[in-house]
Amino acid sequence: MRISPSASAEPLGLVDRQVEALLFVSSTPLEVGELAGFLGLSASAIRQSLERLKDHYATGHGLVLLGLAGGWQLATAPDLGDLVANFRDTAQSQRVRLSRAAVETLAAVAYHQPVTRAEVEELRGVRCDRVLETLLRHGLVRVAGRRKSTGTPLLYRTTSRFLELFGLGGLGELPSLEDLQDVLPPEAGGETDPSEEESP
Repeated sequence: MRISPSASAEPLGLVDRQVEALLFVSSTPLEVGELAGFLGLSASAIRQSLERLKDHYATGHGLVLLGLAGGWQLATAPDLGDLVANFRDTAQSQRVRLSRAAVETLAAVAYHQPVTRAEVEELRGVRCDRVLETLLRHGLVRVAGRRKSTGTPLLYRTTSRFLELFGLGGLGELPSLEDLQDVLPPEAGGETDPSEEESP
């Protein structure tokens, strides 16, 4: 049976894995001195590790190790550049940018679900039908039946996408209302959408 080079390659040692991890999470090239100082190793040991990693990524990987601006950085393999660019464009178009009104409405739904629009408006003190429409459009809330009361109003709940956006494993991990600001994703808190203008 023929074994591919990637399958038979020796696994990376601890130092190489540590260097690889730091390169992976860094948004800028890392210099040998930075890596050596952080890991408590000699510059020589870091250079040897970088050479091993460079060989490791030389073929059969989606990443390459490049020497840039006096440092080292993991980058996309040249032949996959168009693929990554297209993915970034798609991901950018799907980003959720929430207004302050939307964040507050989403919080009201999250902490009081299942909840009706009237109940959300009572909690916030303003109309929020348009904001709820925005949250529905972004897939952050969903209709979860009707309340058995006068008028049988719609009930709203948060979705799995809401959990993903806020980095939560489940509703049991919701922070206190006071701590909600600390877990807002970078996309949240954007400028108010004119269509979400509210009135008391």
